[in-house]
Amino acid sequence: MPDFTFEALARTGAKSTGTLTANSEREAALILDGRGLFPVKIGRAKNQASSAGGLFGGRVSGRATATLYAQLADLLHSGVPLLRSLELLERQSTNRTLQSVLRDIRSRVADGTGLAQAMAFHPKVFNELAVSMVRAGQEGGFLEDVLKRIAAFVEHQEDLKSKVIGSLAYPAFLALAGFGVVTVLMVFFVPKFESIFEKLKEQGEMPKITSLLLWVSHSVRDYWWLGLGGAAAVFFGYRTWARTPNGRMIVDRVKIRLPLFGPVFMGLALSRFCRILGTMLHNGIPLLKSLHISKDSTGNKVLAAAVERAAENVTAGQKLADPLRKSGHFPTDIVEMITIAEEANSLEKVLIDVADGLDKRTARNLELMVKLLEPIMLLFMAVVVGTIAVGLLMPVFKLSTTLK
Repeated sequence: MPDFTFEALARTGAKSTGTLTANSEREAALILDGRGLFPVKIGRAKNQASSAGGLFGGRVSGRATATLYAQLADLLHSGVPLLRSLELLERQSTNRTLQSVLRDIRSRVADGTGLAQAMAFHPKVFNELAVSMVRAGQEGGFLEDVLKRIAAFVEHQEDLKSKVIGSLAYPAFLALAGFGVVTVLMVFFVPKFESIFEKLKEQGEMPKITSLLLWVSHSVRDYWWLGLGGAAAVFFGYRTWARTPNGRMIVDRVKIRLPLFGPVFMGLALSRFCRILGTMLHNGIPLLKSLHISKDSTGNKVLAAAVERAAENVTAGQKLADPLRKSGHFPTDIVEMITIAEEANSLEKVLIDVADGLDKRTARNLELMVKLLEPIMLLFMAVVVGTIAVGLLMPVFKLSTTLK
């Protein structure tokens, strides 16, 4: 029998992790339930997960999964059984990867595996947050509502992603154009002046800025392969390091502290967390379980750790707002709203309102960031091109003076 790793909560709210042996994820969930534990996350052990996770290598877009969640919710709401619903969605899907995934899920569900457990076999399509929410919806009897909310959440995140990409398109074009202009100048334009400056070079009167310019031009022309190789090594080295727990923590900490970009990253992460937590509470899931499910929605290890500490403090009897305030990552106005909401017993509604407010704030920050980036990049390009022009013109003036 295969081994499964699990993360679960006791009735007291205490977190439990470990490994158990079972025939399927459904059986693993039943074993945990028999131990009095609520399964938050169940997955194949790492040495066995690759066989399940690598069967379907294609890509499924966020829009496609959002549509899938919404259609499945509508079919279930109309009284269509789950297996029949999955079969219909499989037939009408135009994405071959999604068809294969739905076929596999339907087969597993037909064999007695729960929907959430079947989805967990495809982490590239269904993330841990969606699996945890579906599992909670199954156990709480509100699967249709959860599917609708996941669909709305994913659609909302895709809209935000499109807005961010669209806003950064022009600055990215400026950066690419600037790089292209400088490369052309260094490779084709600057070398043509080198023979003209030979006399000054022999006399030792070559301006330092011109010498530096010629050195850069030589380096770009003669050692471009070394530059590309070094850049590739740095890129792949960084990507490997950033995937380690310590590296991911450092990268996420830097992301939310960056000038200009930091407020945008922070706003997006906090909005996701508040929206998912509000959704969980709205569906009657206890606060502790909701916190453990929603912490990964931030997409940021630093914020997830802060939520984890908040859950531990809530277990000890504290209010949610207190540990969030002490973490230093949550804006004061949001913490105050959560404090008042806890006192008024309307936390789930306020959290959704906070998420909406954060989205508007993030949109303003994004607009401001783009407005600042454009002149900064134009100024930077002007300085670089101006430096090249000065480096080429100074020797010309010196030569004309010498000839006179």
